[in-house]
Amino acid sequence: MEKKKSIIEEAREIDIRYEADVVVVGGGPGGHSAAVAAARTGAKTILLERYGHLGGMATGGIVIQIPHMSDNSGVQRIAGLVNEWIDRLEPMGGVLVPKREQIGSSDEALVQKWRRFMGNVNRGKIEYTAWVDTELTKCMLNDMVEDAGVKLLLHSWGARAIAEDNRVKGVLFESKSGRQAVMGKVIIDGTGDGDLLPSAGAEFDGELDPKLRSSALALVFRLGNCDYQKLCDFREAEPDRWAELMKEMAEVAGTRLLPLPTPYNDVLWFNNWIPGLDLLNVDDLTTLEVEMRKMMRRGHEFLKKNVPTFEKSFILDTAPQTGTRGARRLVGEYIITADDIKDEKTHDDTVAIIPRMGPSEGSPLVHVPYRCLVPKIVDGLLVAGRSFSSDMVANNAINLIPHCIAMGQASGTAAAIAVKKGIDVRQVNHQELQDNLIKQGVILPSYVTT
Repeated sequence: MEKKKSIIEEAREIDIRYEADVVVVGGGPGGHSAAVAAARTGAKTILLERYGHLGGMATGGIVIQIPHMSDNSGVQRIAGLVNEWIDRLEPMGGVLVPKREQIGSSDEALVQKWRRFMGNVNRGKIEYTAWVDTELTKCMLNDMVEDAGVKLLLHSWGARAIAEDNRVKGVLFESKSGRQAVMGKVIIDGTGDGDLLPSAGAEFDGELDPKLRSSALALVFRLGNCDYQKLCDFREAEPDRWAELMKEMAEVAGTRLLPLPTPYNDVLWFNNWIPGLDLLNVDDLTTLEVEMRKMMRRGHEFLKKNVPTFEKSFILDTAPQTGTRGARRLVGEYIITADDIKDEKTHDDTVAIIPRMGPSEGSPLVHVPYRCLVPKIVDGLLVAGRSFSSDMVANNAINLIPHCIAMGQASGTAAAIAVKKGIDVRQVNHQELQDNLIKQGVILPSYVTT
């Protein structure tokens, strides 16, 4: 076996660009929510984001569905900052969503209208699922950060954690200004992929099951000049033909391409899957970008020739961010497991409730404990988003956009409390954290609030 070649990087002095109470790396749903919550709870907060926009998968990834905020019985379970997203987007015309008073309704006309939108009807009742405009969401997220007083640095890639004596004290980041440092009393990894965990010295699990959704990469794209309602008419009138065409398209394209709605009838977005690629391998990431664009063109040509509404459609854009579903998972003070979900396990330190969708009225609620956001062996660090401490099956089930928003809100609030009290994040009193989250509009279970 050929010996791996290497060089020694020369030591250099790094300028400290800023110092803060809380430093959040990654401005996706989890990291953005952590930064806003920390700042609103009184912490001087800095948010680093490698792209020129906020929102992560919800914007740059064009994964524009914010799903499953209510449970099978039609009760809203995820609120807090995700409600604010929707409330800010509605007057901007940037979201398609049922009204909150319609959640759980079985009104025939409403159900008929929303059944055409995947995730908006469950067991004959209206489910709280939203579809957002990517560009207006970017604007709205900027507004939230500015209003909260967060110091924002875009085009800033968090390269590694600065750790000393088992404590994370800052972050080295790369930008057009060069390699610089930001120091903080609490650092939050909001990258989603746990990018800071190795350099922080935090234990993590990177194993993925190739059969699970979270192991497959995607490159979302959009088609313009479509007619979504016309497509729905065809699917409903000829379901067997539709299924046959989707199977044929997958064979022609080389992967499954799933057409999904947007807030606009004339634009559709396409989710897709390429299994067997490693998110943490730059060669595989390159393969995804190149191959999926070939698949997109083949699939689009098939649609134009064979499926109503696509006759004069055109490729509008491809996502500037890779569609990632899973990578490193923190090994925290508690690990959420598949059995926890099945058994609906409760916790004294629950900071989020996540509904699982299923065929029965009693499909479980997942109780997310604060401890799954706290590293087992490193101080001064929290995670926000899908890198929370969990096994493969549990992470696959509860790492969607609203779930990450909820966990980010908890992380940011806890970080600010820790700074105020001069304690480590693992010492935060969970009752104080829960009380604070409830004041922010977060819905927590009755055993917490009594």
